[in-house]
Amino acid sequence: MEDFTAIKNAFLEDLKTATSTAELQNLRVRYTGRKGTVTTRLKQLATIPIDERPAFGKMVNDLRLFIEGEIETRESRIREVERSRQIGAEAVDITLPGNSPSRAGHTPSRPSCRRSSISSHPWDSIPRWGRKWNSTVYNFEALNIPKDHPARDMQDTFYIGDDVICRTHTSPVQVRVMEKRKPPLKIIAPGKVYRCDADVTHSPMFHQVEGLMVDTDIAFSDLKGVLEIFVHRMFSKETPLRFRPSYFPFTEPSAEVDIGCILCRGLGCRVCKGTGWLEVIGSGMVHPRVFEMAGYDSEKYTGFAFGMGVERITMLKYSIDDIRMFFENDIRFLRQF
Repeated sequence: MEDFTAIKNAFLEDLKTATSTAELQNLRVRYTGRKGTVTTRLKQLATIPIDERPAFGKMVNDLRLFIEGEIETRESRIREVERSRQIGAEAVDITLPGNSPSRAGHTPSRPSCRRSSISSHPWDSIPRWGRKWNSTVYNFEALNIPKDHPARDMQDTFYIGDDVICRTHTSPVQVRVMEKRKPPLKIIAPGKVYRCDADVTHSPMFHQVEGLMVDTDIAFSDLKGVLEIFVHRMFSKETPLRFRPSYFPFTEPSAEVDIGCILCRGLGCRVCKGTGWLEVIGSGMVHPRVFEMAGYDSEKYTGFAFGMGVERITMLKYSIDDIRMFFENDIRFLRQF
């Protein structure tokens, strides 16, 4: 009994000096841990006479419960004090002036649109009334894309209804303009477009700029000259450029415009998929069938059309290697522009 009383008194003296949760934890280990003072006494139970073991075991257990109870009580008080100190340290003086919030600015793509040398040419108009959702007639049939064409499959197009979709290109604007106006005409049509596609160079939603020129003497050389001027003014005169034969249902002949990869300088990287070239513009001479469906005389008029993704141009202009950064709203990225 005298031994247990001495242990209890020693514990109470140690408890008075414990002023933090860490010190309380050390105290708990010293007295009730695996090698603690109370635990050591309990291991002596086998050496106690059998008739004295119940009383001895009860005294050990009572001492352990007393110590744990005192530690929990003191710990609760210390936590309350520490919390009060934390609240006081983190208090906000509401009389101080607040911080000005960051203001939004233009997206990185905006300067690319403004610097477009095509937009600075004397084009007749820039229609901004293009609809983000269209009937399949304007998005497909009027552009010589029949109902069994692969571009109309669900993996390429967002369908709102059986015959209503989120437009996959800004070309429906061309159709609507040709329905309302007679040649000659030349238009630029910017706007958002939607496709089921996503990787480092593709996004489910992106901005496209569409161009259309129609007159009686338009040739492929006119298209080539306009796009060469655009590429060289947007990037530099040293930027390599090539026209690669391609296929689009609404143009014939068709060509894709490739430029030397700005990021790797033609050496090959993940953006250009190791080829050293990047496709930036789709183009071609307007298909006679499109003219006929718009009510134009395909024997009298010719024209060219082109389309480009603004984000793709901006990626190359600013050496950005992932198109998804335009839409993640990372302030560290946006502050650079």
